[in-house]
Amino acid sequence: MRSSPEGLWRTPKQFITVAAVLLVAAMSAAVPQAEAPFRPGPILYQDDFSHGLDRWTPELERPGTVEARGSALNIDVPAGCTLWWKPELSGPVLIQYEAIMVRRGGPNDRVSDLNCFWMATDARSPGDFFAVPRSGKFADYDQLRTYYVGLGGNSNTTTRFRRYIGRQDDRPLLPEHDLRSSEFLLRPNVAQTIRLVAFGDRIQYLRDGRLIFDFTDAAPYTRGRFGLRTTASHVLVRQFRVYRLIAR
Repeated sequence: MRSSPEGLWRTPKQFITVAAVLLVAAMSAAVPQAEAPFRPGPILYQDDFSHGLDRWTPELERPGTVEARGSALNIDVPAGCTLWWKPELSGPVLIQYEAIMVRRGGPNDRVSDLNCFWMATDARSPGDFFAVPRSGKFADYDQLRTYYVGLGGNSNTTTRFRRYIGRQDDRPLLPEHDLRSSEFLLRPNVAQTIRLVAFGDRIQYLRDGRLIFDFTDAAPYTRGRFGLRTTASHVLVRQFRVYRLIAR
């Protein structure tokens, strides 16, 4: 029997010892964390998926399930799927959402590809993002100008950051943006918070507060669309937010 989205968000309370707390505190004191040069400001957009998906545009390679259910977005698909937030975003912005990669024995419960685009425009139709149809196949997105992270891609063996430049069959990848350690991959049935930053030339990707990619772009993309992306997987998403970022 398949679990409901609500059930997957409920996890047992975790208990830690006083010694562990003291150790974490000592490590934090020993290694000061640099303060970000910006902070979240007002919320520009939000969606708790309690009123359907009228503000999203799906692109599916093959038929699958994309639905708002139980205050969560349920994506359960056998092939490529991108779901675009319709309003265009203009920086500086912070995009935030929670996600679970579902593994409960379903046909698409593969645990791979919690991916995203942000600040995306299409080189084929710069003035109208939705003028050129896209099928949901990954190659259909080559001609975007966008930032992209494939978290747990390639059957959960890689996590990669790319800056797309709008050319077919050309998805530049720097060696330092190709991560393969297990700490950067996906775990099933665990809620995680994703944060995407576009603050002028500063582009960041964070998971659960940990900075994974920090990129300085000499020619930054400062406006465009946000898109959730997966392939042959089952994903639950909730608490989508877009914040204006404010300089400290």
